[in-house]
Amino acid sequence: MLNEIYQDCQFFLASKSPRRQELLKGLGIDFEIVSIDADESYPDHLVREEITEFISKTKSNAFRELDTNEILITADTLVWLNNEILGKPKDADDAFDMIQKLSDSTHEVFTSVTIKSVRNRITFSDTTEVTFAPIDEDETRYYIENFKPFDKAGSYGIQDWLGFAKITRIHGCYYNVMGLPLPKLYEVLNSNEF
Repeated sequence: MLNEIYQDCQFFLASKSPRRQELLKGLGIDFEIVSIDADESYPDHLVREEITEFISKTKSNAFRELDTNEILITADTLVWLNNEILGKPKDADDAFDMIQKLSDSTHEVFTSVTIKSVRNRITFSDTTEVTFAPIDEDETRYYIENFKPFDKAGSYGIQDWLGFAKITRIHGCYYNVMGLPLPKLYEVLNSNEF
């Protein structure tokens, strides 16, 4: 349960991701989904969670001025493998290439979250290591055709077939890979005043 200081607060989640929406509901937070049109480009020198922190803050800054007792949550997730970002795939061929890169290897998933109110703004990040077993070409094609992972960083969902069948190890927060590190979010909300 959230700190009682949030009883009269209106939470906004700026995310089109059904997974983030489902996760935030799981914390028992009532919220409204809002759309933010923000430029998600970032300076070339940024790496890893520096990128997701920058984009999460950019999304937060692009929203309108908040009223007292309004709280905005923005987030950004990326998959990082061998110093390369695996973002959302452009098409089936791009998804195929990404999944083959992830096959039989360990990558990192970074999610950054920005919580903003009139009084405060905090950005934090979480990292999870994910290891895949070998994924052959037929399995990759089956996954893309049946699960269409085109809205997912790295072209996969930990909570669907490829995750069930091929992830052999996770080090860190499972929910972080889905797009929202819930234990950290809960801790930050309860240990700070917004």
